[in-house]
Amino acid sequence: MVNDCVSKIIKPAILAAKAYHVPDAKGFIKLDAMENPYVWSDDIKAQWTECLQKAELNRYPDANASELRRRLAAALSLPDGTAMMFGNGSDELIQIILMGLNKTSNVVMAPEPTFVMYRLLSSMMELDFVGVPLNKDFSLDLAAMLDAIKTKQPAVIFFAWPNNPTGNAFDQAALEEIIKATSGLVVIDEAYHAFAQKTMLSCLKKYPNVVLMRTLSKLGLAGLRLGMLFGAEEWIAEFDKLRLPYNIGTLNQLSANFIIQNLALLEQQAAQIRHDREAVFNTLVKIAGVEAWRSEANFILFRVSTKSADAVHTQLKEKKILIKNLHGTHPLLENCLRVTIGSDEENQAFLVALSSILSG
Repeated sequence: MVNDCVSKIIKPAILAAKAYHVPDAKGFIKLDAMENPYVWSDDIKAQWTECLQKAELNRYPDANASELRRRLAAALSLPDGTAMMFGNGSDELIQIILMGLNKTSNVVMAPEPTFVMYRLLSSMMELDFVGVPLNKDFSLDLAAMLDAIKTKQPAVIFFAWPNNPTGNAFDQAALEEIIKATSGLVVIDEAYHAFAQKTMLSCLKKYPNVVLMRTLSKLGLAGLRLGMLFGAEEWIAEFDKLRLPYNIGTLNQLSANFIIQNLALLEQQAAQIRHDREAVFNTLVKIAGVEAWRSEANFILFRVSTKSADAVHTQLKEKKILIKNLHGTHPLLENCLRVTIGSDEENQAFLVALSSILSG
């Protein structure tokens, strides 16, 4: 009886979808979600706790996050005239952008494989998602992208830069050629900018159809859930109408205000992760049966050939090590897995376990 009611009320796209699955990681070495492995020192935690005591939890948060907005604009050296909006992580910002699309212009495009939420949220909203396959080396197929733009006329094109799960940053000249070829909005998702040490912020001034996203999640504040959207006031003003009031809580705003004053700590951690990423890569490529790709993010994509990715993933879980199995998600990712760069101890445990599994 309840099922009959549900099937009548809920959208077919929702009924057909599967919820985004997050595995239980308790007791595991967790290298599946691109998190920063480092915790704060007791001194930093004490300062943060003192900061949170200013919270008036009986009051609603500052709806505009005014102090956070001011601090971030200064810290990030945003181009003059750049407006910003905050989301509960980048996911909410992607959702807001898609919610704003005109029904007569509902094609969403991205090169694939890429961040799954572009396709997933488009499907949930019954939008027409067009995925353009990358080349075998995971570079952009520029000709295919330009052809798809010409024939499909997308309202929005998403680029993760660097790309997830491949870890590479697409050629900027190719991206700019695409930006100039489309009349739609181009969203540059710089979730991993701290590990790439590059940005396309300059495109906000050069091209009126570009907005840029960032997040504090990969930098070390995944539990804070703070995404940022930057662009011309004309874009941000319209998207802000779709943002739910008070979407960034008081504790989140205070925490973000605090850590912005301690960005040097997060930048130091990011530098350590970049260093460790190279060490992990250099060891990975020496393991028989492994093909790995260089990354400009805080993870590495690799393919196994002597065993199936499913088997390797299962055996790593049995050893209490959790990484991401990408086999079956896209043809270009056959037998591929993705490992996040963790602490030195976590990285070594993963490498020893993987080597043992593949040689066994």
